[in-house]
Amino acid sequence: MPTRTPGDDRIALLQGTLDLLILKILVLGARHGQGIARSIQQLSEEVFFVDHGSLYLALQRLEDQGWIGAKWGVSENNRKARFYSLTAKGRSQLLRKTSQWRRLARAIGLILGPEEREG
Repeated sequence: MPTRTPGDDRIALLQGTLDLLILKILVLGARHGQGIARSIQQLSEEVFFVDHGSLYLALQRLEDQGWIGAKWGVSENNRKARFYSLTAKGRSQLLRKTSQWRRLARAIGLILGPEEREG
């Protein structure tokens, strides 16, 4: 992943948010760490940048909780990599966390009010 530059408009992810996004990406199928980070960055239209240190700590945490599983395989560039997949427990957690996130986002939206237009 590229490093951040001054004036970069990317937004750092909070721990719980990163966990949720990882679970959501894995609904699409098994991915290795770099693939997960790339998917988050691309699907957020380059707004989110996932630091590798944070990513691998989150993957370990999710694996320890039984929400994801991991198996060794070979990546598209022919390198050995761990591929992560969502477990049934992780799928259930994803539904719960998605519901919580939507409630939180709605509540924040209510407080912030409608977006003001310039002009």
